[in-house]
Amino acid sequence: MTATAPAPSPARVRITALLPRLALVLAALLATLFTAAAPATAHAALTASDPQDGAVVATAPAQVTLSFSEQVAMGDDSIRVMDPQGRRVDTGELRDMCSGSVIRYGTALHAGLPNGTYTVAWQAVSADSHPISGAFTFSIGAPSATAVSLPTQQAGGGPVGIAYGIARYAAYAGFTVLVGGAAFILMCWRRGSAERSLQKLVLRGWVTLTAATLAMLALRNPYTGSGKFADVFDLDGLRAVLETKTGASFVSRLLLLGAAALFVAVLFGAYARHQQASGSGEEDQAGEDTKQTSDLAFGLGIGGAVVAAGIAATWALSEHASTGIQPGIAMPADILHLLAVAAWLGGLTALLVALYKVPDIERDAVRRFSKVAFVSVVVLVVTGVYQSWRQLGSWSALTGTSYGRLLIIKVGLVAVLLGIAYLSREWTARLADGQATATADEPIGALTGKAVSRETASDVSRGTSPAASPEATSDVPRGTSSDVSRETHAAPEAADPRRAAQLARQHAAREKAREHQVRDADPVRGGLRRSVLAEAAVAVALLAVTTVLTSTEPGRAVEQEAGRGSASTAVPNRPIKITLPFETGGQNGKGAVRLELDPGRVGANTLHLWAEDLGGRPLDLPEIKVSFTLPAKEIGPLPLVPDRSGPGHWTASGVQLPLTGEWRIDVTVRTSDIDQTTVQKNVKIG
Repeated sequence: MTATAPAPSPARVRITALLPRLALVLAALLATLFTAAAPATAHAALTASDPQDGAVVATAPAQVTLSFSEQVAMGDDSIRVMDPQGRRVDTGELRDMCSGSVIRYGTALHAGLPNGTYTVAWQAVSADSHPISGAFTFSIGAPSATAVSLPTQQAGGGPVGIAYGIARYAAYAGFTVLVGGAAFILMCWRRGSAERSLQKLVLRGWVTLTAATLAMLALRNPYTGSGKFADVFDLDGLRAVLETKTGASFVSRLLLLGAAALFVAVLFGAYARHQQASGSGEEDQAGEDTKQTSDLAFGLGIGGAVVAAGIAATWALSEHASTGIQPGIAMPADILHLLAVAAWLGGLTALLVALYKVPDIERDAVRRFSKVAFVSVVVLVVTGVYQSWRQLGSWSALTGTSYGRLLIIKVGLVAVLLGIAYLSREWTARLADGQATATADEPIGALTGKAVSRETASDVSRGTSPAASPEATSDVPRGTSSDVSRETHAAPEAADPRRAAQLARQHAAREKAREHQVRDADPVRGGLRRSVLAEAAVAVALLAVTTVLTSTEPGRAVEQEAGRGSASTAVPNRPIKITLPFETGGQNGKGAVRLELDPGRVGANTLHLWAEDLGGRPLDLPEIKVSFTLPAKEIGPLPLVPDRSGPGHWTASGVQLPLTGEWRIDVTVRTSDIDQTTVQKNVKIG
């Protein structure tokens, strides 16, 4: 629901006239953001490996290394290398080879590996808490048959992934109901703190969020590891999870939920009693209770806002917002986004429950929520536009990636939700029109309810209301309401427990029937209830799409990963000169290779290689090899061992490149008996 306006005013007319201009300004801002985007990622991606996928190397490498686009978490078993028979040939010890902006991990291989095709399977957890995995093959000497099949299931998939996804959805839903329901009571309808239906709603939100967080904590180890439910009971795995950023966020959330439990206890305990006392009792006492209630409401509002923001921060500090560009802006924006979602959709749920369960909710409560919803929508739009730019990066990612397509669906659902909210606004405006005959605090349905009460009071007292069930009214005596009242009060004196219980059930049925008649007799209330129910139904689907979106690789990362394979250096009709930084991990293992291919075209070429350390001094390597591959034509790799012509300088003449196209140059650098790496660059020939 959005803000109401009983009648157009000159100021509102001016605001309406400005809306098209504001839309144009927003569109221009979006265009500027998307075209000026800086590079960033969220899910980590494998950017290089040594050996490369599908490479054929002449001698067995000493190790296998993997490079990533951003920081990842890996363990000793994260990189596994299998021979053609499926036996592991790695040492099982992870090597951290990260340096500065270079994110690289590796594992050493056993010596004396025979020729054949080897399989590398890896798994890691990216900085935004999502598991990633992959596999590739390389061959020593020549390709061979292999008994190893590449895994088809991605990390985080399977039944464990489904269970984890359900728990993630339940956590978002519980947070929305808990925070939104409490906010609805404090900001829109304070008397609702004493209503059992709203108390149950908020309490169920707390229980759902707590249970979902515990489930995610238990499932985290198998979700990011083996994918087997049995690993839930692996205490070492649980200990490892608690040492991660995501595990810390779960523990922090559980601690904050303990504070939230205290908040709920005060809200539905002392605050509800003060609220009831301020509305009844003697005048002096009521005034004192009103002051105490206001002070308590202020304290609950401040404390609740801090706790709610803290719980929202457990998502912002461990998922997409915590990585990529501008995390210092993205994390507060994500917190505001989650709080706005809770205030709008959670408050909407509370309003729906109140409209169905409480027949005398005040008109002012609906109007107050309308204003709260409007502010929430504004915050959602601003923070949502920023996060969309940050995660997409380009217009092409909007339709060319799964993240972009899900975002389109989310925006469409929000548009539908706003359309239904406009209808709810119309019903709310009709409630405001009743001010001519009712006070601001008069309950919804009071006008028609009074007429219904006058016309049906005698029928209800006789138990003949059409809303009452036959069982509840079969024994109601045909008399006046005073007769029923006398009979009800006389029941205890008659010492007939069965009769007393029967009369109590009849009395409850009559009261419930009257409440339903009052509720259903007001067409305005009925229309508002139906529109709010439609909003809630769309909100459930919107929350589901949002949950899937949080576990989907952002469009910016997908496009960058796809673009790395096509990056090339085009240097037609002049010598090709490139510089390739390398790091083998051993002593003096950091440096760069400068390569010059002259004249850099089809036919015979002369190759020069210079190896330098980080200070630019010549680096005399034990061995350096080069190969040329034209993937588009399936040519290569064409191996080449240049001749040493001086300290840190190697040359080769007559290097034949038979065709034009995008050639990949691989340079293998060995700095010791066991430390070597391969770096590459794509160049265009012809």
